[in-house]
Amino acid sequence: MLKEFKEFAMKGNMVDLAVGIIIGGAFGKIISSLVNDMIMPLVGILLGDTDFTNLFVVLGEGQYVTLEEAQAAGALTLNYGLFLNNVVDFLIIAFAIFIVIKQLNKLKRKEEPVAAPPSTKKCNFCFEDVNIDATRCPHCTSVLD
Repeated sequence: MLKEFKEFAMKGNMVDLAVGIIIGGAFGKIISSLVNDMIMPLVGILLGDTDFTNLFVVLGEGQYVTLEEAQAAGALTLNYGLFLNNVVDFLIIAFAIFIVIKQLNKLKRKEEPVAAPPSTKKCNFCFEDVNIDATRCPHCTSVLD
């Protein structure tokens, strides 16, 4: 049983999947940082210094300036700003994956084998297939071009 598990775990697909998950997790952190630390502040400036992380509605009594204050006070909040951040995060990740897949597809198209040149030609007289290098037709003995 241990031998079977080792064979299963060491198959190329399993190792590729594990590497993909690890790299995907790291890539997700990079994209989250890009969105939260670079893009969302710029979007906030374009929208008039709006910080999306502090866009929320208190579902009860009390007024709070920041989401942290509301959460520290134990207030129930509807955090639509964080939701917007996650939507933008998702869109950027989806776009980045689209670009990567598009580039991989271009590389795959280049790797496709080129069709082999023809190895035969038709005799102009008897219309039989003849080797491309032949100077006479083996069927009708005509001289070929």
